Amino acid sequence: MGLAYTNAFVALAATNFEQVVQFYHQLLSQTPHPYQPGRYAEFQLVGLRLGIFQPKPTHQEEFSHSLGSGISLCLEVKNLEAAIALLIEMGYPPPGSINTASHGREIYGYDPAGNRLILHQSS
Repeated sequence: MGLAYTNAFVALAATNFEQVVQFYHQLLSQTPHPYQPGRYAEFQLVGLRLGIFQPKPTHQEEFSHSLGSGISLCLEVKNLEAAIALLIEMGYPPPGSINTASHGREIYGYDPAGNRLILHQSS
């Protein structure tokens, strides 16, 4: 018997909570809801809830080794160049160049907490 779950969402830990919340506020052009300053913020994406939380001091060490994680937040975009320009304008330029794959073009970027973003435009 499988896990009886009712919903799924992505939650990102951020010790620099407000900086990460502001990053996604600007990137997604939306205000988080619900929002608890210094604790939790949630953004509603198409088909996904993105939660951002401030780990309690007793758990911060647990989340400090997440760089290099295999998990990425993938966002399908209509215009890859415009998405790259927005990241640059926000002060978070993608470190690499556009990759072409069989399913389209993509580039990797990172939020202020070091979480990997994959911005993808279908071919």
